[in-house]
Amino acid sequence: MTTAFKDRNLLAVIGDEDTITGLLLAGIGHVERGKKNFLVVDSKTQVSAIEATFQEYTERKDIAILLINQHVAEKIRPTVDKYTQAFPALLEIPSKDHPYDPSKDSILKRVQKLFGD
Repeated sequence: MTTAFKDRNLLAVIGDEDTITGLLLAGIGHVERGKKNFLVVDSKTQVSAIEATFQEYTERKDIAILLINQHVAEKIRPTVDKYTQAFPALLEIPSKDHPYDPSKDSILKRVQKLFGD
């Protein structure tokens, strides 16, 4: 394992309350010195707060995978589309009320372009 990636041992999540609750119950929660690895997004959450958290999580060196509900990613789609780093890996996931739509997934679009689909 490369030295640059050995400290990446956390999952981070940006999503709705049901998604975050389920993942916290599964044990992904981590709070250290006031820094959390999850953001609960509801109707009152400002887009600027979602973008700021996305930027923070993609710059942190302890996060290996960033999960984001696809309907939340849609709110910051230009920012998500610009993200091209390998780590943390970015995965768009469905939520209880919003099914996954492959046509909106920027990562899947990039993979399809690579394979000429």
